[in-house]
Amino acid sequence: MRYLIILFILIFGLNTGFAQRKQSEVQTKSSLAIRYYNAKDYEKAMPLLKEVHQLTKSSTYFRYYLTCLIELKDYPKAEAEIENASKKQSQVRSEYLVHWGHILDVQNRNTEANEKFKEAINSIQINRGSYLTTANAFLSWGEYDWAKQTYLKGREMLPGESFSYELARSYLYLRDYENMMEEYLNLLQQNESHLARVQSSLSSAMRLDIDNGLRDKFRGQVLARIQTEPQVIGYNRLLIWFFLQEEKFSSALRQSIALDKRTGEEAGQIAQLGDMALRSKEYAEAKKAFGYLMGKGEANEYFKQAFARNIHASYLEYVSEFNDDKTKGITLADEFEKGLNYLSYGPATLTLIQEYAHLMAFYLNDTEKALLVLEKGLKIPQLKPEEIGFLKTEMADIYVYADDPWEAMLIYSQVIDANKKNTLGDDVKLKKARLGYYMGNFSWAKAQLDVLKASTSKLTANDAMELAMMIGNNLNLDTTAVPLQMFAKADLLFFQNREHEAMQVLDSIADIYPYHTLVDDILFRKAKIEVEKQDYALAVKYLETIITDFSYELLGDDALFMQAEIYNYQLDQKEKAKELYKLMLSSFPGSVFIEESRAKYRELREIYPDKEPESNEGLFERAIENTEF
Repeated sequence: MRYLIILFILIFGLNTGFAQRKQSEVQTKSSLAIRYYNAKDYEKAMPLLKEVHQLTKSSTYFRYYLTCLIELKDYPKAEAEIENASKKQSQVRSEYLVHWGHILDVQNRNTEANEKFKEAINSIQINRGSYLTTANAFLSWGEYDWAKQTYLKGREMLPGESFSYELARSYLYLRDYENMMEEYLNLLQQNESHLARVQSSLSSAMRLDIDNGLRDKFRGQVLARIQTEPQVIGYNRLLIWFFLQEEKFSSALRQSIALDKRTGEEAGQIAQLGDMALRSKEYAEAKKAFGYLMGKGEANEYFKQAFARNIHASYLEYVSEFNDDKTKGITLADEFEKGLNYLSYGPATLTLIQEYAHLMAFYLNDTEKALLVLEKGLKIPQLKPEEIGFLKTEMADIYVYADDPWEAMLIYSQVIDANKKNTLGDDVKLKKARLGYYMGNFSWAKAQLDVLKASTSKLTANDAMELAMMIGNNLNLDTTAVPLQMFAKADLLFFQNREHEAMQVLDSIADIYPYHTLVDDILFRKAKIEVEKQDYALAVKYLETIITDFSYELLGDDALFMQAEIYNYQLDQKEKAKELYKLMLSSFPGSVFIEESRAKYRELREIYPDKEPESNEGLFERAIENTEF
């Protein structure tokens, strides 16, 4: 018995060692073969792929091997390999017939190829896996119509299998969008659990839809299905998803509300829609969404969230669009007061507390009330250091607004000391350094800013670098620091929402020191002020002057990127924005805005293709994108 055990162990060890050597051989040869194959060195790849196929019996390596023979135009050998492989099978493998047909097809022996393809479909074993394998063989050779026919035959032979998802993919490859959509809708008709899968597939398809042909068909077909099959809720949810992709929040909200009245289950979707509208600065639509949720009553689980988000949306809308309307500001303040009384002061309402205080100080000029609101917030029990710092930072900002810089400096220091291990500490260090700049302590401010260039917060680091460079470039060029002091004063007025006074100071610098290096900075500040006033045309004019006359200065890339953003989002001139993002790539390759510009250029290029050939670099990037897709 002992000898039998020893013998068994020896045999097992030998088999294990052989298997490991075989696996190592396969890995080595397959890796080298694929490297040659990808480099299109088919002569070197071919024998290796044949060996790997013989070792693994993998159909994938066999197809790669056939591709090498086809690329080398050794068609007789390719046919012989297929024939030999087929003879070794107890049953006809339909995918081999597909490969054979393709070999005939590349030789322009179309009639023979079609016969092989038909034979392949007719020889498929009657089960789902065999139909999928054969269709995949067709797809691998780009024979999309034959793949479609395979799925349709499968649907006929297997009544319980629809192959809707697979057929939709084939129709996509054939650019038959109407039938593609029908299959996706059939999938939803069968089971709404397929919704996420359908959405993902449609999202990929729509990226290829340059002329909006798919989008137009989609809208029409979904609406028709909703009318004829109102019981299939998946159609409504798919339409809502589509409207959100198009950023048509009004249409999405209308559909969501109508669906919620039928199902009573869409409150979460409507809350998400409201948040999406907020992020896209569609404040009116956001308020409609939150208003609807509030209208469902306090028993609704989303009521308090919607109540708070509605006030937040009103604040953002006011700051963005109506900040010079004091009557609206007073109405909003009353909304904050009532809202906080209902929701109570607590950790969940810190954002509302900060916004209420900011509104009172910076827009309604009631700093006393603003500070009382913050002091009440600071009395909330068990606040975390970062939460306390959040409110105290607003308090310090209000003291800056009220021309009490020393009190502001003290509070900023307290926040920094209590938040050394989070990003708030660095953010407040920047505010403190900027306050030193406002006060004319340029050397001290620059020293603080130089340290902040290494901040882990990219935004803080970039802002610190920009201000430090501006101070450094303008502090040592003159025997007097007066122009920079005036400019800092204008920046302070700008911070205090006193844009008219800030503009007067900037104009006076330009009049007194027309050739000073601050000229481009003055233009940039004016552009920012006009953006705040929503005079985007004038802002673009100032930025254009920088781009045209001062592109060599530090603000050249800032001006170009800001102009692109205005055309993209405020003026809705997407094609113009695309050209400006593209110009950024070639004119300022080292800019901190380069990655964002590249991403937005690529996004817009899918909608508005370039009319002229791109540079070699652009073609390379496009090739990479196509490969990734």
